[in-house]
Amino acid sequence: MKQPIYAIGDIHGQLGFLDHALRLVDADGGPDAEIVFLGDLVDRGPDSRAVIQRLMDGQAAGRNWHVLKGNHDRMFARFIRGGIVHDPRILSKLSWLHSRLGGDTTLASYGVKIDQDTPLSHSFRLVRDAVPSAHIEWLENLPLTLTRDGLLFVHAGIVAGVPLEEQLEDDLIWIREPFLSDPAPHPWLVVHGHTSLQYPTHFGNRIDLDGGAGYGRPIVPAVFEGTECWLLTDQGRKKLEPDS
Repeated sequence: MKQPIYAIGDIHGQLGFLDHALRLVDADGGPDAEIVFLGDLVDRGPDSRAVIQRLMDGQAAGRNWHVLKGNHDRMFARFIRGGIVHDPRILSKLSWLHSRLGGDTTLASYGVKIDQDTPLSHSFRLVRDAVPSAHIEWLENLPLTLTRDGLLFVHAGIVAGVPLEEQLEDDLIWIREPFLSDPAPHPWLVVHGHTSLQYPTHFGNRIDLDGGAGYGRPIVPAVFEGTECWLLTDQGRKKLEPDS
């Protein structure tokens, strides 16, 4: 039997949902379970600071946790480092500070409320004082992918046909199309988040575990044994089969 590995999709500042997901993993695999977190730790939910701290503390305590970088994590870090409020991949031209993207709630979790009438330069100074540099350094150094037993864990997806070592960070944390609509098999079963669904779904060549925590839906963790997948619920494992 393959050693199980667990995966938790986008958290988006939802500490309560994260803690519930961790309890489900602990009940299934115990405290030494290997877990991959698929990125987008921050934004939209109320507890981004606490989510980062929970994951940092777990790793520091020696938990077998792999935390991947998501696009929202990078937007947060880039704002702190250089005051960048817009990513070119956001076609709507929305600022990261806009409530739809959720940067405002992330900053609020650090005790900084952004007033749209306050000059950004002033807000930026407040933020730099409030956000621990250790949080930003940790986010900046998160890996982009993890491979294991025929699985590729990544935040958003991949560009088909491009070797993993040649994939661009922008695609790994931002891509949607043509990745989402491509039914062709990849060298791995791709396990990702980024594109919010009502519930985690198996598409045959990929599994999307973003069940919409950023919009108030619970986090549903998954466990893999090789490429077989089960979702973890309060009633135990539920086999996740490809959508027909």
